[in-house]
Amino acid sequence: MRYTNIGIIILIAFLISVVVTKLEIPVLRAKAGQNIREDGPASHLSKAGTPSMGGIAIILGAVLASLLAGWMWGSRLSDILVILFVFAGFGLIGFFDDYLKVIKKNNLGLRAYQKFGLQIVISVALAVFLANYTDSSTYVYIPVAEVYLDFGIWYIPFIVFVMLAMTNAVNLTDGLDGLASGVTAFVSLFFSVAGITYGISSGAYFCAALCGGCLGFLVFNKNPAKIFMGDTGSLALGGGLAAAAIVMKLELLLPVAGLIYVIEALSVILQVGYFKLTKGKRIFKMAPIHHHFEKCGFKEVQVVIAFWIFAIVCCVIGFSMI
Repeated sequence: MRYTNIGIIILIAFLISVVVTKLEIPVLRAKAGQNIREDGPASHLSKAGTPSMGGIAIILGAVLASLLAGWMWGSRLSDILVILFVFAGFGLIGFFDDYLKVIKKNNLGLRAYQKFGLQIVISVALAVFLANYTDSSTYVYIPVAEVYLDFGIWYIPFIVFVMLAMTNAVNLTDGLDGLASGVTAFVSLFFSVAGITYGISSGAYFCAALCGGCLGFLVFNKNPAKIFMGDTGSLALGGGLAAAAIVMKLELLLPVAGLIYVIEALSVILQVGYFKLTKGKRIFKMAPIHHHFEKCGFKEVQVVIAFWIFAIVCCVIGFSMI
């Protein structure tokens, strides 16, 4: 029955996301056109003016479907509310950043210290709450070994690291039409099924709602995209997915099922580090790595589909570990 519930939640979130995205496109087109990097792939220049901040639809779809699921099937509403607090909080950070960049035309948006500072505040709040006000406190589940390890005083910095790493990795992945929304749909579906498998319905229901929200948005975000999610969406996706995995004690599966996010982030770290060490040389033609493949001559759609397939394979590997 619970697996059926997942399907129902995905459908509800999908419909909400489709409707809201359809409604917000003309509104955002008039006020929130996307700026395109001049040093990016030439094929992206035609995307200038495409409405951004569309992540609002994903957030609304996921929040409403999650709350409905908690009310209908008696899931632990407190856990859902904690996840939604983080999800909406990171989305709000992204919204402020998008608002400054695409509406106020301030290309810098939020300063890096402001952006990371706010992310740290929410992440610390989540870690402190889980460490002090939940039954599992500072324990972390180790997949395969099937044991719980007490992180003790290292739990809070560990959770903050997971939150920041995941959120900003998803943010870096959002660079091609349908890439972040498609990959996150697969990864969130994985965590939804994994949560149900372990009997943790609260986080599983949120992940199902997140999957539906991403799929609904993908209807309009696939190539050629009619709308972008902006930081409003990408920060919310990363924060919400990480929070759900942490609440379900499945955070160590994030780099497995979400390996594509890790690779995207590492490609940027390696590119920047190598550039500074060699005084101008590069490992990739452009980072994040999805742009490298574009520069190598692959079409945007080809890169996105290849990354989707890779994400599915990673999720299958994740299933073998639960």
